[in-house]
Amino acid sequence: MTHYQYLIIGGGMTAAAAVDGIREVDSTGSIGLISAELDAPYDRPPLSKALWKGKPLDSIWRKTENKGVNTHLDCIAKEIFPQQKRVVDDKGDVFTYQKLLLATGGKPRRLPFGDDNIIYFRTLPDYRRLRALTETGRRFAVIGGGFIGSEVAAALAMNGKEVVMIFPGKDIGDRVFPSPLAQFVSNFYKQKGVEVLAGEEIVGLETRGNQHVLKTSANREIVVDGVVAGVGITPNVELAQSVGLEVENGIVVDEFLRTSHPDIYAAGDVAAFYNPALGKRIRVEHEDNANSMGRLAGRNMAGKSEPYHHLPYFYSDMFDLGYEALGEVDSRLETFADWTRPNEEGVIYYLQNDRVRGVLLWNVWEQVEAARQLIAEPGPFTVKNLKGRLPAKTSIPKPDS
Repeated sequence: MTHYQYLIIGGGMTAAAAVDGIREVDSTGSIGLISAELDAPYDRPPLSKALWKGKPLDSIWRKTENKGVNTHLDCIAKEIFPQQKRVVDDKGDVFTYQKLLLATGGKPRRLPFGDDNIIYFRTLPDYRRLRALTETGRRFAVIGGGFIGSEVAAALAMNGKEVVMIFPGKDIGDRVFPSPLAQFVSNFYKQKGVEVLAGEEIVGLETRGNQHVLKTSANREIVVDGVVAGVGITPNVELAQSVGLEVENGIVVDEFLRTSHPDIYAAGDVAAFYNPALGKRIRVEHEDNANSMGRLAGRNMAGKSEPYHHLPYFYSDMFDLGYEALGEVDSRLETFADWTRPNEEGVIYYLQNDRVRGVLLWNVWEQVEAARQLIAEPGPFTVKNLKGRLPAKTSIPKPDS
């Protein structure tokens, strides 16, 4: 039996940030980290961004080993006993704690075929596997036209690979981008050599020799050397449910990131928190939330009582296009595009009931905080009074992440 003052279940960015938060408040308390991964904590965004642009692999590590943490890799927490403050792992080892953090993240949604022939791109082993395939493979299929699909497709194409994207939607990113911008992005990808098969679904996969044959709903056969899927994740809430913690689209936490049990906290992809600016409970699956929320959870576990009112942002690189976004960026909302140059540089506002619910900064930088304040304002806002509200402070380049 091993005792830790602070025990963290999860080995991702949220867990690493929680370690930093704990150490800001408590420099000596013992910290244990239970991670199902084989690798120490690392930054996830470079896996689909910077590592494909020549950034070294060594740049991704979070270096938690320098912070007095005992990391238990390839270790899965199977049971929690809240009354005894005890956790049992898949090997039967027992850990006790004073404060527990659930930073269990999410697991990729899987398609009902293909088994392990499809790389559900999320982890460092997924990156290594895809990288290895690109050493010999020439043509790749990317299933999904959303966040991960668009990034992986661009990364492969920039590395000289033939890429075909397949997704059921009308255009790349059409759940986030207003229709004219989504159409522009699809055409942009085509100009970069990506074959875009919009409005099609993959219904099966078979293997022929070293190649894979994807079958679409339109009876098309696509022969490729590798298949990558980015079709979303589902939060890992099973442990929380097993001990009766409140779960609703994630593990429900209060403003101090405590679950319905006062000594158990949750943060990151798995946590559902109330955001005052939006006036609702949300769950966010991006880097800024992992880092900000993880750090605050660590601080509060170590004795602080600081509310998490942060509205996280996220960002993406697609070839030489880039954006930062926050709030509800949902193309079903009313949108207003304030372009400096159409489809090249501008701000898109997402409106509901005369309030700004989300902001997409398209090749516009240094405006995240101003956008955050705008979303928190009660309005009313109209197209007229939003024009020029968040002007570009810099002219294009940024994507180097």
